[in-house]
Amino acid sequence: MTRLRDWSGLLLLWLFCTGPAAAGEEYFARYALPRNAASVDIGVQPLGFPAAMIGALLQRDRILKRRLEELGQPLATFAFRRGSDMLDLLAEDRLEAGLLGDLPTILLAARTDVAIAGLTKRSATALVARQEGLLANLQGKRLAYVPNSSAHYTLLQALASVGLSEQDVTLVPLAIDEMPAALAQGRIDGFAAWEPAPTIALASLAQARIVFRGPSSDYLVLTRRFVQRHPEAARHLVAALIRALEWMRQNRKNIESAARWAMHDGNAFSGQAPALTLAQAVTIARREIIEVPAAPVIPAASGDRQPLLGEFHFLQRLGKLPANTSWERLAMAFAYDGLQQVTAAPARYRPYVFDYEP
Repeated sequence: MTRLRDWSGLLLLWLFCTGPAAAGEEYFARYALPRNAASVDIGVQPLGFPAAMIGALLQRDRILKRRLEELGQPLATFAFRRGSDMLDLLAEDRLEAGLLGDLPTILLAARTDVAIAGLTKRSATALVARQEGLLANLQGKRLAYVPNSSAHYTLLQALASVGLSEQDVTLVPLAIDEMPAALAQGRIDGFAAWEPAPTIALASLAQARIVFRGPSSDYLVLTRRFVQRHPEAARHLVAALIRALEWMRQNRKNIESAARWAMHDGNAFSGQAPALTLAQAVTIARREIIEVPAAPVIPAASGDRQPLLGEFHFLQRLGKLPANTSWERLAMAFAYDGLQQVTAAPARYRPYVFDYEP
């Protein structure tokens, strides 16, 4: 199959409407991504906010595109429903980078060497339910989740907080954009999700309540092989991440533009008009990334607390990670100094100069 590529980062809807896929084939198999392509292939998530806004800006960044073209490594972006769908492709050198939540980042680092380029979200994922006080009565409930996602980790935390495990509830794997409707229709009792699903549910269903919150973070993650083989291309990608956040911080108009582009991308990917309003998207972006001090710089560790260390040990105790997984491998991922290199050479990488396609 000829490799499918859309240089603007939007995936044409016919990919999802040309008949059933082969048995067992995932939607992303149709991207036909080869190993070690000349291009810089990035996985984005157009259905999650604010990740969708950052992905929308990366794929519209003319400066990034020009710099990568000069290196003979054109930019290509590919849409994914969830971060866990990217893991095999990243581990197999079919993607060079991806926007990932904390749990997919840990799972990827357990499999292969990665470099964490910067923070793209710092917030809380939520367990949303129709019933007030559901947390004290979770046993036997139908709870929707996205397997191997940051919200999956939040669900595990919620269950552990009341002495339960996954075996004590009915887990319902569900796409993030389907959860609010499933809750409203009574097909599930609750769901664990990141934005915008909680905001949509609370706005559309009077009975909806947030019954548990868990800390969550997203990152721009690069494969270590990409960084080692193409360090200059990696640094230009880091510069584009800085630009995306700084451009949105300039004014509300820029945030709204990023939100509109992201909503357009999500519609092109899923074939569904966004349930999120522009004002809601702006609020989410401000709260979860734009007003996070120093982002995309990852907050410094304090004492023996390292980024994701608590999540790592929690998942190990639950047997969600291979027994021989070493924390040092994940700690090394946070040692990547691409941000420092870019900010030390602003004339070369132009992290504070902006040029986006409309």
